[in-house]
Amino acid sequence: MANHRDTIAALGTPMGTAALAIVRVSGADTPRLVREIFGGLPAPRFALHADYRDRAGTLVDDVLVTYYVTPQSYTGEDAFEVTSHGNPFIAQKILEDLFARGCRPAEPGEFTQRAFLNGRMDLSQAEAVMDLIQARSERALEAANQMLRGALGRKMAELIDGLLGALARIEAYIDFPEEDLPPEDRRIVRETIERVLQGTGQLLATSHYGEILREGIKTVIVGAPNGGKSSLLNRLLGRDRAIVSPEPGTTRDFIEEPVLAGMHCLRLIDTAGLSPTPQRLEKLGQDKTLERIAEADLFLLVLDATLATPVFDDDLLQRMTADNAVAVLNKCDLIQGVEPKAKPPTGLPTVRLSALTGEGIDALHAAVARQADRFQVRVGNDLIAINARHAYALERARTGLADALGKLDQVNQIELLASDLRAVLDALGEISGKVDNERMLDQLFATFCIGK
Repeated sequence: MANHRDTIAALGTPMGTAALAIVRVSGADTPRLVREIFGGLPAPRFALHADYRDRAGTLVDDVLVTYYVTPQSYTGEDAFEVTSHGNPFIAQKILEDLFARGCRPAEPGEFTQRAFLNGRMDLSQAEAVMDLIQARSERALEAANQMLRGALGRKMAELIDGLLGALARIEAYIDFPEEDLPPEDRRIVRETIERVLQGTGQLLATSHYGEILREGIKTVIVGAPNGGKSSLLNRLLGRDRAIVSPEPGTTRDFIEEPVLAGMHCLRLIDTAGLSPTPQRLEKLGQDKTLERIAEADLFLLVLDATLATPVFDDDLLQRMTADNAVAVLNKCDLIQGVEPKAKPPTGLPTVRLSALTGEGIDALHAAVARQADRFQVRVGNDLIAINARHAYALERARTGLADALGKLDQVNQIELLASDLRAVLDALGEISGKVDNERMLDQLFATFCIGK
């Protein structure tokens, strides 16, 4: 684990030529460094226009410097930021000078890790920083912002506070065993555990939505060969990504690309056409299609409007519902004024379009966005989307709570009941970072980018 008493420095903006570059510094040596480089300490949190000169007195650049005083900084330590012109050579010269003056290079995520260790944010908020940086849709951005503002931390505090009250009643009985746990106390403890169990379940229900927000909605384009699946992919992307040919079975492997639909990010997956009598190579492609179907969140069933509805496997039809699929009647430019021959499965929202001309594509965007909205899960008024680490801790908590309920009415199990609840508290505490696990913290922050 890094020594958090060191003063660290790193580039806070991406490498490369740009209008501006920002170098961040945090640690106890900050006041000394600011005095040495700029001749005095500027007013905190106000940008000062100054020259940056290295230790030899050579002018490096004309910069802005912003000074922060403990605890009113991102890290909760004395810190400063230097905004220079965005020439990578200039930024590197500033960093080299800071290292020569006693700073060390920041490790990935070390600024945010210090913010967590100094109580500026809890662990769920620290993770939300990375979610905010990597958000690929408006909904993902909204969820990350709410998490960064403590939505999950507040929910965890509510559950933990309730459980602490129940545990206090139980431990009072353990300390005074001659007094049986009164029926009233048992009722309150049971209600509390059930309420915490319900809250835990509500949070766990957001797990898949969290994955969707971070990775995108797995949207599989399925249909018979030559129905226009690849043409639809190209139209939705706005560029020629997939090979399109009149010859059936052109797509032999799946193609995956991200695209925005409303406030959501989709992972569009173009697949090989499903044929009842595939050739050997087509069969390999169809096997991959079936794998993608098994993992899909959302389906776009593409039907050739000029042909009768093909026969599809019952398993595929059972997977598609009015909540997770859109039927696309393609090639409608070829049947102007005529009813499509293809008939979508009953109940599926249906859009008529031409992947060739683009007619109807806006209607498809709107239909897909409506379906994507169905995946949204809110906990009260908060848009919470837990990650895999949170889910693992919550699953352990849910198991412990269920075990505790089973022991509640058994007099000789009271001490084991208290042990179960302490284990639940430990699991819930891991989410906000109340449990000190040095290895877990190092691994978590190592996934951050340097400078953050």
